[in-house]
Amino acid sequence: MTVQKQLTLPDNTAIRADQVCKRFSLRANHSIKESIVKLMTPKSRRHPDALFTALDNVSFDIEKGETVGLIGSNGSGKSTMLKMVSGVMQPDSGEVLVRGRIAGLIEVGAGFASDLTGRENVYLNGAILGMTKEEIDDKYQQIVDFSGIEPFMDTEVKFYSSGMFLRLAFAVAVYSNPDIFLIDEILAVGDEAFQDKCIRRLLEQQAQGQTMVIVSHSEDQIKRLCKRCIVLSHSHVIFDGEPEEAFSIMRKNL
Repeated sequence: MTVQKQLTLPDNTAIRADQVCKRFSLRANHSIKESIVKLMTPKSRRHPDALFTALDNVSFDIEKGETVGLIGSNGSGKSTMLKMVSGVMQPDSGEVLVRGRIAGLIEVGAGFASDLTGRENVYLNGAILGMTKEEIDDKYQQIVDFSGIEPFMDTEVKFYSSGMFLRLAFAVAVYSNPDIFLIDEILAVGDEAFQDKCIRRLLEQQAQGQTMVIVSHSEDQIKRLCKRCIVLSHSHVIFDGEPEEAFSIMRKNL
């Protein structure tokens, strides 16, 4: 979990994105033949790979204890921005500063070792999230109880469904008690009862002052959890304010 330039942030600020830009090559994966041809072609005659701008001069601050929804249509840059905050990606220009320990649910099953059991993955993921073995020992049963998959904890996770991945990943993440919790469409997986259980747990985390950034297409979930939304459209921030107006603006820019 990356903690970047903590001391440069104001005391009440948990996350700062400052003029963040990120571009991706649309032809990053060439065939062997294409790679050889490109290598043998003089630089002056090479055609540059097409670039896709995922984020263009994106700036915002998130205060400690805030829960902010990051919304927008597919391809608007939401998930890329969340990966910048988590430290999984680095911006091409600009910077992202964070204060505190981060836990992220950015992809279902990310960080799980498929040949390890659920029990072993609890310890692996807990360690990745900064927990000591003693802390994991202390919270292990709470994690298992929350996940609701105790009969499968000694089964290799390669046999888990996506819903089981979600249950265990969410349980480990929330019980690691991070300062900043990042969620990317993770609540779109799993049954309605478990989704509601997750939201209730997030509300408890809010009451304890945890900072959250949530990416979701669910207007109901965002409105239930967030008092502020940042709307991304075509790689830019087009609105930052109350959820009701944010969703109205987002729909107009689809």
